[in-house]
Amino acid sequence: MTENKSRIARLWFAVLFACFPLFLSTPAAARPRDEVMAGAFRCAAIGEMRLWLDCFYGAAQPVRAALALPPAPPAQVKLVSAPPSGRVTSTDITIRDGVMASAIGCPNMSEDRAWLNCYYAAAEAARVRVGLATSVPVKASAPTPTPADISFGMPQPVAQSTSRVAARMTSYKFDRYGIFTSTLDSGQVWQQVSGDSSFARWTKAPGNYRVHISRGALGSYNFQVQDNPGMFKVRRIK
Repeated sequence: MTENKSRIARLWFAVLFACFPLFLSTPAAARPRDEVMAGAFRCAAIGEMRLWLDCFYGAAQPVRAALALPPAPPAQVKLVSAPPSGRVTSTDITIRDGVMASAIGCPNMSEDRAWLNCYYAAAEAARVRVGLATSVPVKASAPTPTPADISFGMPQPVAQSTSRVAARMTSYKFDRYGIFTSTLDSGQVWQQVSGDSSFARWTKAPGNYRVHISRGALGSYNFQVQDNPGMFKVRRIK
């Protein structure tokens, strides 16, 4: 329990440090987000991981209300106001710390809708932990004989042996928030995760960029372009 409190305290300091510039510049706009993060931290007392995830989602209600979105389910919202206490395993603590650390980085976004998408995306590792589908759908493809690394990055029933792939870009595009989607000459399509705070600055034709993708922590993937600065968190969508 002492370890849990210590972790929570460190994350609270991180929240205050990350949000301080935002408090000074746009306090009214930041307030619903502050309420969300405060609620998410109250969920720490919950022992069972599935209930904790529901509480994390329920904590998003202040921003959902500010955006006039349908409210979070009442059962999720109730968990935030009265979280049941329980023992948390060391594995779950590590996963929760990663989720909260990712969510803490979201206040840097200027638009509430983009921030909310980032907040939800931060919970991917927790969803995997409790056996839920990821929030980003993956397009299915017909089974065909392929090289061993053709499935790198796609959901698999067993651990994959490939730890790294390299290919050349054939196309790339950016959405309104600067999130990129890149197609490789291997046929794979990778998209930057919405919670990543790094931004690509590519201006050349796609064929000029050689891409290296490797495994990261908690089932994530790192996307780097040869001879270009920056490392990006991505997920494979095709």
